[in-house]
Amino acid sequence: MFRCDRPLRRALLLLALLSPVLSLVHAQAVRNFPATALRGEMVIGTPPVALLNGSPTQLAPGVRIRDEGNLILLSDMLRGRKLVVNYTTDLYGQPLDVWILTPAERARLPWPRSIAEAAAWRFDFDAQAWFKP
Repeated sequence: MFRCDRPLRRALLLLALLSPVLSLVHAQAVRNFPATALRGEMVIGTPPVALLNGSPTQLAPGVRIRDEGNLILLSDMLRGRKLVVNYTTDLYGQPLDVWILTPAERARLPWPRSIAEAAAWRFDFDAQAWFKP
């Protein structure tokens, strides 16, 4: 008879009972975007080519595309889909970090679509909101 059998069973039972609660907590997590994130519409062609706000661009080497649940996707998986995204760019102006937005995140307006707008507006990181002066 193993003495650690009973604690192991208890731990597994506790994990089984808490797993639905933990998955709900994870699903409702709020994503915080950096102040450098811009909003746009992206259509990914044959990677690394993409259309960003109607203009052709290339995705940065090492681009990270996150879906609505914050999981990282490969750019080839999104080919041809029109996506509303927040994104940051690298030093060459290529999209580096891309977040596909949920409906609640899309509703957060205003959000700058250019570097000039971001420079003229004020960002409150805690509220995840932009304010026009």
